[in-house]
Amino acid sequence: MIIFGTRGYIYQLAILTLVCGHCGNPSAHTLRKRVTKFTLFFVPLFPLSVKYATQCTFCGMESRLTKEQAEQLQAQSAGQPHGPQQGYGQAAPQQQGQNPYQQ
Repeated sequence: MIIFGTRGYIYQLAILTLVCGHCGNPSAHTLRKRVTKFTLFFVPLFPLSVKYATQCTFCGMESRLTKEQAEQLQAQSAGQPHGPQQGYGQAAPQQQGQNPYQQ
């Protein structure tokens, strides 16, 4: 008996701030890549299809994109400043010998 089938994989490529075409809100959109692979005995062998889409985090509307459009948006997101996320997890520089909690 040969066991074969397909399995889908979703990769998150970027998070972009765009104006949604459905709800009209400027919100975060996730750029995703869906790959469907052929499997033999539960081992993924080769991709059957690749699809790109953005999804609005406000209303959930999903829009399909071509590979070129997805690459363009991904390149655009690499050049964007990340706003409030910039510097997340980094401590502010302090001078030696000072306690930041003393006043």
